[in-house]
Amino acid sequence: MASYIGTPTSRIDGLAKVTGKAKYAAEFNAPGLVHGSIVTSTIAKGCVARIDCSAALGVKGVLDVFTHANRPSMADDDQAYKDDVAPGGSPFRPLYGSRIMFNGQPIALVVAETSEIARFAASLVRVEYETDSHATDMRRRREASIPVKALARPDDAPCTPPKSRGRPAEALAAAAVRHAGEYYVPIEHHNPMELYASTVVYEGGGKLTVYDKTQGVQNVQRYLCGVFGMRPEDVRVMSPFVGGAFGSGLRPQFQVVLAVLAARALQRSVRVVLTRPQMYVLGYRPAMTQRIELGANAAGTLDAIVHDAITVTSQYEDYFRQETGWSGLLYTCANAKYEHKLARLDLATPCDMRAPSAPTAHFALESAMDELAIALNLDPLELRLRCYSERDQNSDRPFSSKALRECYRQGAEAFGWDKRNPEPRSMRDAGDLVGWGMATGMWEALQMPITVRIALSANGQAEVACATSDIGTGTYTIMAQVAADVLGLPLENVSIKLGDSSLPRSPVEGGSWIAASVSNGIATTANAIRDELLRLAKKTSNSPPANLAAGEVTLADGKLMSKGDASRSAPIADVMRQSGMDRIEEERTTDPSNDIARAHNTHAAVFAEVKIDEQLGIVRVTRVVSAIAAGRILNAKTASSQILGGVVWGIGMALHEETMIDEKLGRIMNANIAEYYVPVNADIHDIKVIFVDEADDGNPLGVKGVGEIGIVGVAAAIANAVCHATGRRVRDLPITLDKLL
Repeated sequence: MASYIGTPTSRIDGLAKVTGKAKYAAEFNAPGLVHGSIVTSTIAKGCVARIDCSAALGVKGVLDVFTHANRPSMADDDQAYKDDVAPGGSPFRPLYGSRIMFNGQPIALVVAETSEIARFAASLVRVEYETDSHATDMRRRREASIPVKALARPDDAPCTPPKSRGRPAEALAAAAVRHAGEYYVPIEHHNPMELYASTVVYEGGGKLTVYDKTQGVQNVQRYLCGVFGMRPEDVRVMSPFVGGAFGSGLRPQFQVVLAVLAARALQRSVRVVLTRPQMYVLGYRPAMTQRIELGANAAGTLDAIVHDAITVTSQYEDYFRQETGWSGLLYTCANAKYEHKLARLDLATPCDMRAPSAPTAHFALESAMDELAIALNLDPLELRLRCYSERDQNSDRPFSSKALRECYRQGAEAFGWDKRNPEPRSMRDAGDLVGWGMATGMWEALQMPITVRIALSANGQAEVACATSDIGTGTYTIMAQVAADVLGLPLENVSIKLGDSSLPRSPVEGGSWIAASVSNGIATTANAIRDELLRLAKKTSNSPPANLAAGEVTLADGKLMSKGDASRSAPIADVMRQSGMDRIEEERTTDPSNDIARAHNTHAAVFAEVKIDEQLGIVRVTRVVSAIAAGRILNAKTASSQILGGVVWGIGMALHEETMIDEKLGRIMNANIAEYYVPVNADIHDIKVIFVDEADDGNPLGVKGVGEIGIVGVAAAIANAVCHATGRRVRDLPITLDKLL
């Protein structure tokens, strides 16, 4: 039987999705289901002085209007509202009190017999406020920013700036060539296709089944138990399909709290669906300003790096990610200094968004490296090769694997980089300016503890169960591929159960760690299945593999088979039936080895071509080559799609995306996908994805995740290409017409 791992296998859930059989959170029904519509604040800071719900309550079909003044009992301590990935500070408590902390904050829930009635009645709720002055512009708050190290908790260590090394100030002053620049990235929003929604089915006896859009069903379950004082056995959270999330679903969102609150109060099933504008306060990639100073010698190697960053957080939580230390993993430099500060604004708390911190940090770092290459009169790729680091200098560790040099080589060859004329404005095509730029990308390769259950039947069918999520990345499929290989079964004989809090334990799906975690978890449990089959075989007379040790047998072609001699095998069905077993079930937890002696990362080399109308300043990204080193690729088809999607998002980051805030009102002005610009089909041209072979022993299967790495470095490569085409350096994203004309 040929291996399934690594093959370009189509999604096993594809048919369900294209035929409408796949149900999402807002599509589950229940008898007597009622609907909730949320009323949100129109000020950014202050408190609710009065809410008049009388007109809404007078509408036929309205069941109730819940506010902070009449809501049922909820927990009154911060710890109850802290979910698995909550940052430091005091978490937001939906509908808890009168205080307003951001524009768009939920302040009332109207529940009615239909969604139309609920929305209409919500428009009739009248609110009076006591308003305080607010701040929503990071640039005006930078002087009051707070060092991250002053706010960090012990478990925040991976997100804090690395320690300085050497004497960066002296080295920078003495450097033969210096570069200094400030780079800005605005707030950006996730905008997944599926709206956030929760359908709470009231089962009677206080038990609830919650269908929620989330990246972690068990995280939501624990959160709801904390907020409402419920027992875990009384609340089951399910999320079998998710229409994109990109980090916005890592934390429980407020609609699930309000839906559960209403269901418990009314003892009825309740659905709450957010509008697109309401989703803009769920979280976002924080705005950031970064200043980078580089010092180099005439030979083109780095003498000094100084990287300072200021990023946005809310007034009530301390959200931050590792922003400044990426250069320590990419480029050799004996002298480095890093600082990261937070600017508190009257906005909702930011959240993780595809490769949190990496695309923004790499935009600044890789733009600065391009500018240094120009100052040195050196090819940008050559500069990176001369500065290439074989170790993580932040912690002085080797990498488990780092095939970045090969990414550079294969990417440059596929792109035709050797044909680049280094002079700005020197390359043209039918009147358009042509620019070629490149950048490096890097992300973490993590693995988390996870539990997997496998049930193997004598008829050759296997069910694999884990509470993990499939947020659209293809988790169903890779789980089936891995299970089919390690159990020795055809792919069609494997069924997958996930997205259910009652299943074996899983972390939230994020950080590109689920593929490595669940795949190795399946392998661990499959080994337990193999061992049990071998135990049964030893009880059977004349079974060919009976006298072999566990390490000497494998499961292949539906058989328990000797690794060294395929003739010494026994059909799995025979072993089970001769032992009187119709079903074998094993559940195992895989806790990855704490390999702190090495750094674990994925790498990318991104090459981009832009063509720019010289008269109008219109930028088209006509070609991108992304060469990726990410260990063993489980599914070449879905992995390639992940990189393609990341590149498209990087194009959006470079040229389109920007959340606009009315600073007078503290309100997002373009909270919709008509005015929040993202790439469309006409913006996307040729994208080539290359997976570079990379052996990695960081886990038994040699797997690294690919969900994030595809976006990292893309915006920088495009910005560098724009500079090559026009001679104009744009350091604040997005690169729009006004910045080029």
